[in-house]
Amino acid sequence: MSKNDKNRNTPIGLDVGTSRIVTARQAEQGFACESQLNAFVSIPHSRMTESALSREHVPHVVEGGSIVVHGNESERFADLLHTELRRPMTRGLLNAGEPDSFKLILQIAGSMLGEVPSGQKVCFTVPAAPLDAEQDLTYHEATLRQILTEMGCEASSINEGLAVIYSELADTNYTGIGVSCGGGLCNVCFAYLSVPVLSFSIPKAGDFIDASAASVSGELANRIRTLKEESFFLNGHFPDKLHQVLGVYYDEMIRAVVAGMREAFAAANRRAPKVVRPIPLVLSGGSALPKGFRERFEKILQEGEFAVPLSDIRLAADPLTSTAKGALVAALSEA
Repeated sequence: MSKNDKNRNTPIGLDVGTSRIVTARQAEQGFACESQLNAFVSIPHSRMTESALSREHVPHVVEGGSIVVHGNESERFADLLHTELRRPMTRGLLNAGEPDSFKLILQIAGSMLGEVPSGQKVCFTVPAAPLDAEQDLTYHEATLRQILTEMGCEASSINEGLAVIYSELADTNYTGIGVSCGGGLCNVCFAYLSVPVLSFSIPKAGDFIDASAASVSGELANRIRTLKEESFFLNGHFPDKLHQVLGVYYDEMIRAVVAGMREAFAAANRRAPKVVRPIPLVLSGGSALPKGFRERFEKILQEGEFAVPLSDIRLAADPLTSTAKGALVAALSEA
């Protein structure tokens, strides 16, 4: 087998998030990751536009009288047309309001995975059930598995919070708490020696911040997300009203996650393994990107008691790709 064939058959980690789809592969120097927005926008069809998009290698498909631009380029067109992006997923799950969600995820994931050999091992992420809520995640997981199977992949799944632990906590033998602050959900997992003991999700996440700030400011949620990830920082001193609004809703999201953690860990204290030494908590996900997020999270967590002693609260080395890397670690462990 040639070196290229070996690389093509190397397992892939796939983070299928509400906001982004991220792939992780092994590389000579660690990991190679790629990210695309899990979003699309429809523009009027013309042969001239279709030809121009093809020449610029902009991912798109023709649907009737429209051209559907998906992935990262969809954001540019949504901004130009002053319209909101459409999303194949919402709140961590397939968007029932978008009948073509299956097809769009297939398009976006397919463009990232490329031509894969039959039996290509792919480990994909799935969210945990919301805290104190009954929700069947079977359809979502089965549909993602079907998408990958149709590509010829051999698919397995991993809890999103556990993937963060696999990615970031090798130094504690995969014992600790992983928190993935994504677009649709914040996922939390506590693992002991890589075994998931407790996992749940909180519905207040990045999309909640974007939509709430957009409703107050009158700005598009697309632009709120870009501002949030590129120039916003949590330091308590905000240069304008929009930054102040973002600070308010970031605090609300963090407090919801911390309150959920306190409730879940207190309830599970009797059946959870007794932790003999303090354990780390690691934060990841696109909503954890703003500067000062870790410090703000730590300050709010320290305002009250917590059932598990923590050694430190750390930020993932690359919050945006951490979950995909953890999925790859899981895939490699089974290869």
